[in-house]
Amino acid sequence: MTAIKQMVRYVVESLADKPEAVEIYESVGEGAIMVELKVAPEDMGRIIGRGGRHINAMRALVRVLGGKLGKRTSLELIESEAIQGDL
Repeated sequence: MTAIKQMVRYVVESLADKPEAVEIYESVGEGAIMVELKVAPEDMGRIIGRGGRHINAMRALVRVLGGKLGKRTSLELIESEAIQGDL
């Protein structure tokens, strides 16, 4: 697990009401690292933050850590479908 993934996991699990639902996928290429984040539907607003402040701050941290590794980085928040019961 890279330092980027560890940092994202720590921050997101600290913010989420359901930290056990946090899923982080990382794709490492020659010159780039792509981090994809999934959280419980009810945690989406908390992770995004007012006006996108939380997710944008995490993206800035990911870019800084990627720069230290000499790689371009990105952090994407993937929307997961809510589990629907019988209506």
